[in-house]
Amino acid sequence: METNLNSRKSIAKQLILFVIPIWLGSFFQQLYNTADAIFVGRYVGKAALAAVGGPTGQITGLLVGFFIELAAGSSVIIAQYFGAKNEKKVGKAIHTAMAVALIGGVLSMALGLIFTPALLRSMDVKGDVYNMSSTYLYIYFGGTLFITVYNMGSSILRALGDSKRPFYFLVIGCLTNILLDYVLIHWVGLGVAGAAIATVFSQAVTTVLILRALCRLPKAYRLNFKRIGLRLNMLKNMLRIGIPEAMQQVIFSFSNILIQTNIDSFGTDSIAAMSAYSKVDVFFWMTLESFGIAITAMSGQFYGAGNIQGLKKAVKICVMFCIGLSAILSTALLLFGRPLFGLFTDDPDVIRIGLEIQRLLVPTYVVFLFVTVLGGALRGMGHAFVPMVITFVGICLFRVIWIYSVVPLRPVLMTTLYSYPITWALTSLAFIFYYRRKIRDEERLSCTAA
Repeated sequence: METNLNSRKSIAKQLILFVIPIWLGSFFQQLYNTADAIFVGRYVGKAALAAVGGPTGQITGLLVGFFIELAAGSSVIIAQYFGAKNEKKVGKAIHTAMAVALIGGVLSMALGLIFTPALLRSMDVKGDVYNMSSTYLYIYFGGTLFITVYNMGSSILRALGDSKRPFYFLVIGCLTNILLDYVLIHWVGLGVAGAAIATVFSQAVTTVLILRALCRLPKAYRLNFKRIGLRLNMLKNMLRIGIPEAMQQVIFSFSNILIQTNIDSFGTDSIAAMSAYSKVDVFFWMTLESFGIAITAMSGQFYGAGNIQGLKKAVKICVMFCIGLSAILSTALLLFGRPLFGLFTDDPDVIRIGLEIQRLLVPTYVVFLFVTVLGGALRGMGHAFVPMVITFVGICLFRVIWIYSVVPLRPVLMTTLYSYPITWALTSLAFIFYYRRKIRDEERLSCTAA
């Protein structure tokens, strides 16, 4: 990815060429859990659908998401060194990042195996949904080392401008997962355990492929297993970006667990509906997240090269693309909501509740794009702490206030879900203000240096 191009047309072209493989990779990444949900929903029942897509998603997001976002934060440092053409530091950063991934995988596995029962009970998960959720999570956490290593490896490749190979590997992993889902759930009859086994095995396949690619990088920064280790100065720089980013993920996950706990009180139909909805609306979120990943890498390289004007143009173009795509995807989801929900279940109550959720939330999606795009740009520039604080206040704190002060006044599902668009809007406004302030600061510094 060339960051010395300053025309809007050139930047737009580079952005799209970078986003497309990321988006396609995200699509296949999401098919992992979506395939699990479709097969268990169809062949096991709505309790299994509620288990695989509801509480399990929130818990894995909390315990594994922290280390995945730590990987994304670490890749910012790699992108900055790569943009500055400092190959020696790129090599040191890559080997330090892989050490972080290995440690993160072991820690997330241990935390997941230890705290799964307590987390499920804290979310008021009961009966068959509890039993199936715990079965899925124990198997899933047994394979988290594959997940952290793969995500770190793909983040490294994207930081170096290669978004194609992570996509190719995800396609292979996804097809493997779908095939195993069909065999283990439909033929062998393993239920949610079969879905979890399929996911872990598929992640292992993609991990082998990503490590193979890292071992074939240019010699200056090629992965060498003997060189993997924690270099304290490099680790400090990575944690400066990665810890706030990872904590931001924890904040999101905590607030989602709080909302999921509230939803669980409305019964299995509501849990299953929210589970199916989370698989349907993923088409939008993976698109937005793809642009967020791309603008983080692109901003990191522009910033490392000292090209603030190019960075600004890239952000503006990214925002424009996201606005247009948000309108298109939101319209499509509203038009085709019923058949999409029908992929997961034929229960009329579940589908009805799912469509009500969709009609409430989908029209407000566009509000959130500023959090993703501007947050990604700020991370690429090395500013991570304040975005974490903004996210904590705007997403987590306000949702807690909403759940405990507004929901009791009208304790129904839709009242709970109104917390999403309201907190998205507040957080977006804060990100717009902070991004504009930091850009002015960077421009002022550039003028002083000149």
